[in-house]
Amino acid sequence: MRVHKFDAWGNDFLVLDMADVRSQGDATGPIFRDPSLINWPAAARAWCDRSVGVGADGLMLLERIDDVNARMRLFNSDGSAAEMSGNGARCFAHALFRSDVARGERVYRLHTDAGIREVTVGERDADTVVASVDMGEIAPLSPPQGWAEIGTHPDRPVMHLTVGNPHTVVGVEDVNDVDLLSLGRKVPQVNLEVIAPGPEQHAITMRVHERGAGITRACGTGACASAWAALSWGLVPQGGERTEVLVHMPGGDAIVTVHAPTRGRVTLTGPARHVGAYEVAWQAAMGSAS
Repeated sequence: MRVHKFDAWGNDFLVLDMADVRSQGDATGPIFRDPSLINWPAAARAWCDRSVGVGADGLMLLERIDDVNARMRLFNSDGSAAEMSGNGARCFAHALFRSDVARGERVYRLHTDAGIREVTVGERDADTVVASVDMGEIAPLSPPQGWAEIGTHPDRPVMHLTVGNPHTVVGVEDVNDVDLLSLGRKVPQVNLEVIAPGPEQHAITMRVHERGAGITRACGTGACASAWAALSWGLVPQGGERTEVLVHMPGGDAIVTVHAPTRGRVTLTGPARHVGAYEVAWQAAMGSAS
């Protein structure tokens, strides 16, 4: 099978078109005509492995509904399912954009396990697009199991939020002084972000330990949750009805617009790059899907 690899601020994903999977059934066998029989978690673990596979933070399955709508399923590199990914959504929309004949700005509706996400794609060059995702509403979330035993300093601001997937954001003085790997492993059921203000007035600096992937170079939903928390705590000043926050991550800088397109929602904007196409062994996807 052929997968396409995309990169968004160092957060990388493999995209597999389900139409290509079903076409394998003509030559390979009936299992590919019924994708529910395929062991996608095993495929994600094998193909995303950076030592023996292509290497990626996750595997996304693309299924076209029509010219505008597409179903997006996401598996983390450890094989677990994820409801949503902001960077993944931008990479996924780039995959749709590449397969379309027409060029110029396009709008896609992605059907994810967290609901529908609308993505606007504009071409920058042959391999890179700029994509903006309406990430939906930000809402409070209960603390993850075991959070009370973590032992964070009581003066540190903490916010538990959902952006379609769970996040815990912690304010710190310096994100590089935190043993993020150890802290993230104590709450593996959430995406954990540590943030600090600046260095610019309307900016924050962020590091992330992602659920199902570990420490990654960037996280789109994490950038959104972090910008929301930073604005709530006063780490960045209000910018009127809408506030644009620059989120510095090890992999690159995200632009998060809080209260856009409407109040209570956030929009994530940044580049998504096509890295290349890779042939992967379909045997990794064989076996019981249960």
